[in-house]
Amino acid sequence: METRKLILIIILSTSLLLLWESWQKEIQPPASQAIPTPQADGSSQRHDPLPVPGDELAATSGSEVASSIDGVSPSVTPNLFEIGEKVHVTTDMVVAEIDTAGGDIRKLGLLKHPSREDETQPYELLLDQTARFQISQSGLIGDDLPTHKTKYTVDSNKYHYELNPGEDSVSIRLLAPEKNGIQVAKIYTFHRGSYVIDVKFEITNHSGETILPFSYFQMLRDAKEPTGQGFLVHSYTGPALYTEEEKFLKVKFSDLDKNKAEYPTNADNGWVAMLEHYFLTAWLPEQGEPREYYVKQLAHNQYTAGVIAPVGAIETGRTQAVSMPFYAGPQEQDKLAELSPGLDLTVDYGWLTVLAKPLFWLLSFYHSYVDNWGIAIILLTVTVKLIFFPLSAAGYRSMAKLRVVTPKLQRIREQYASDRQRMHQAMMEFYKQEKINPLGGCLPILVQIPVFIALFWTLLAAVELRYAPLALWITDMSVPDPYYVLPLIMGVSMYIQSKLSPKPTDPIQAKVMQIMPVAFSIFFFFFPAGLVLYSLCNNILSILQQWQITRMFEKKSEEEEEKKSKGKTKGKGIADDLESGASEETQQLTHAKNTEATEDSNIEDAELIEKEDESVKSKKPQSESEKAKPKPKPAAGARRSKGRKGRRK
Repeated sequence: METRKLILIIILSTSLLLLWESWQKEIQPPASQAIPTPQADGSSQRHDPLPVPGDELAATSGSEVASSIDGVSPSVTPNLFEIGEKVHVTTDMVVAEIDTAGGDIRKLGLLKHPSREDETQPYELLLDQTARFQISQSGLIGDDLPTHKTKYTVDSNKYHYELNPGEDSVSIRLLAPEKNGIQVAKIYTFHRGSYVIDVKFEITNHSGETILPFSYFQMLRDAKEPTGQGFLVHSYTGPALYTEEEKFLKVKFSDLDKNKAEYPTNADNGWVAMLEHYFLTAWLPEQGEPREYYVKQLAHNQYTAGVIAPVGAIETGRTQAVSMPFYAGPQEQDKLAELSPGLDLTVDYGWLTVLAKPLFWLLSFYHSYVDNWGIAIILLTVTVKLIFFPLSAAGYRSMAKLRVVTPKLQRIREQYASDRQRMHQAMMEFYKQEKINPLGGCLPILVQIPVFIALFWTLLAAVELRYAPLALWITDMSVPDPYYVLPLIMGVSMYIQSKLSPKPTDPIQAKVMQIMPVAFSIFFFFFPAGLVLYSLCNNILSILQQWQITRMFEKKSEEEEEKKSKGKTKGKGIADDLESGASEETQQLTHAKNTEATEDSNIEDAELIEKEDESVKSKKPQSESEKAKPKPKPAAGARRSKGRKGRRK
């Protein structure tokens, strides 16, 4: 019993510790020190195979950014970035704002994903505020070529674009100032029903000589996590890369602060991204083309991740284009997998991805029929429970057997309280006689733990649950229950389940089991409602299964006890001795006491006989024939009694 309970507590504690450590590892604190940006050497061409846009292309110098952030209240928006004219774009999926200063996308809201602060407004994935910023930047590397600090003009002098019904896309064309005969146009194309934005540079060379430019595409952001994640529920925020050789790799802000970040740079495949809970931004170069990735800290709380791609030689009088898709949207893994290899890995389940992906597929399958993510979670929980029904039943059968024999185990503990080695031997002999495996209730649960943790992370990472209603007061299953109804019901279910389990024989363990329902109820107060719903459904199904099995074994035990009382059982083992209340040592002690009492009685009888004989001899003289007769020998018990009496004296 002690061993089983101890293993259960260890398993539970380890699982919670792993979850806690996983969350803590994902929490990225903002940079605490300003790291100055190295100054440019004045040349725009680099000697590397693919030049890095590096330090001369930083949005602002490190000292300027640090002073502006540290010295200004978040409620005041300082001029962190150069400001030009605003170009507004609206499609069926996003609302965006392009600044002619740099030609960057400074703001982008997701129309199908409301903001936590104001549900009437779209969630802003890109924005250029002081409290939190993330923007898209791009430019060219080479003499007289525009960067993300160049002032553009709008080609058509039109500053409001909208995707009209019947149109599949809308394009915005920006023009850079012509320098030395080189004309550059920057074109954004937004598509219907898509979060992918095509960014293209058209370069026309009238300089009189061949030029060899490079293009760069990057994201610039701070290290702050998005708001609304909730206590105890955190996910990774920061840069990430993917290549076929290194696979999915996170580059933590803390490693960048310490100059310890390691990641692949040169490749002809993959992508670079900035991740946050539920959403991501990513540049998706064409597969098979050479590129160079870079991730760096530019200044205090200012990080960039991007990719450099060659444009190729452009002879005078020729025009050449280079483009790259930019994704800015939710982490919908089925759609991400279609955009670029490995992009679906941004929905990060860690080492349980191999289990979490099929679970999410099944969850989506159910949702396609019931059109309610809450009901889909219930159906998924039932399915997983049915798959593990044989294992769960084996565990509950073992627990039911232990529950029936708990009183007998308690008597063994009391009997051998002073001899723990003898106690364990007696308990093992008892388990063997009753055909009980003390670990039988733990091993089936141990096998299921990875699956349930994978299901936990599946629900935690699913952007589909964001603002997904269940019923009544639960309108968003990605945030905690506002009235704590589900956590309280969860606590009641845990209390009922504890009553069905064998009572711990150790008082400390008993108190722990009593406190656990209350502790877990408080713990679940901070969990998203979808996770609590899954745990509650799993508990209810476990209670029903455990109650049925426990009831069956208790009924069987009662029948066996009834048969024993009628004398139909054969043999007498340890369990029978325990039931009669007389152990082997007790019986031996009782027998010894009875033997000693009998011997004392025989001594008294022998002494009485001798006294009577002496009395007869003194009153009646013996005849010759009587004298000749041999005296009768005293009984063996009497002889022993005399000897013992003599020894006692």
